[in-house]
Amino acid sequence: MTVKSDQLLQHNRATMPAPISVGSQHGPAPEVSFIVCTRNRVAVLEPCIKSIQAACRAHPAFAAELVVVDNGSTDRTAERLASIAELSDIPLKAICEARPGLAAARNAGLARARGRVLVFVDDDCQVHGDYLSDLQRHYATGERVVRGGRVEIGDARDLPFTIKRSPVRERLTSDVHPGGFVLGCNMTMHRDVAARIGLFDERFGAGGPLRSAEDTDYLVRAVLLGIPVEYVPDMTIFHHHGRRDRKAIEKLHRDYSMGNGGLCLKHVRRAPWLLRHFYWAVRSAFRELVKGPAFDRELKLSHWPIVAMNMLGAAKFAVLLLARWPEAPQVRQDQQAQDQQAQDQQANAEARVNTP
Repeated sequence: MTVKSDQLLQHNRATMPAPISVGSQHGPAPEVSFIVCTRNRVAVLEPCIKSIQAACRAHPAFAAELVVVDNGSTDRTAERLASIAELSDIPLKAICEARPGLAAARNAGLARARGRVLVFVDDDCQVHGDYLSDLQRHYATGERVVRGGRVEIGDARDLPFTIKRSPVRERLTSDVHPGGFVLGCNMTMHRDVAARIGLFDERFGAGGPLRSAEDTDYLVRAVLLGIPVEYVPDMTIFHHHGRRDRKAIEKLHRDYSMGNGGLCLKHVRRAPWLLRHFYWAVRSAFRELVKGPAFDRELKLSHWPIVAMNMLGAAKFAVLLLARWPEAPQVRQDQQAQDQQAQDQQANAEARVNTP
């Protein structure tokens, strides 16, 4: 966890995602863009889309669009999206990103989103009917922040994991581990903030080598840029994650810990306070041996998988750095965003010329 070789740090700087220009400005831009990434989960995707459409109809003054990224689905997702888009009363863009990984899909959504405020919602979530009114109220001041909202269990049969029910509005500090402070299934930001932070790191996230933490990495990068990260107890979504047995929860627990281990090594120079959280996990793990509290008492999850997977994640990140993975895909994604912006600018210029 404390590897600090000069070679690794040089690769770390080289592979930091560059700033991007988010979305295009062709035609009137909506106030908000919902970005939903999906892969082979059409059964839960449709209720997600319907909940967003309902929230938009409930608050039409805050004009919205929906960008759905199909991350290489092999079921009938593409067919259903085409039908839904045709009948949707909310502008809906269905785009395909064949490169696997949630981070790659999020980047594709960023490249096409046009809203002033960007909202990331997972495909197995449903938004509260008042979501847009809460969102508009929080962004009325124009403050540039990364902001996340409340995440409730959508189905009482699912185990209480990947949720956040805190009733207290708060901001991220180095005393709090960034993992889970704002959940990626309910994460929002002004488009200018996304442009400053840049692309999601495709080494992280579901479907990527490190399996998770693409959202946590985004939070850390925001903090390092001086951008506040805030949790608010409204802006509610309901998470229908479908995990009802311990085996599924334990796997997710390990995956989250692996991503966080890679995160520690990536930011070891600029955010050494992350190592403090690893030390606390080690200390808590040893306390468990003498009847100390578990990581999650309700689900009886141990600290030991956190320690082991943190170390494995750090080791895997070191290998990725040495292999310079995935510099090329990130460069291609930047180029796609720039090409799209150039096309939109050309279309705007032609429209002005042709206007009487």
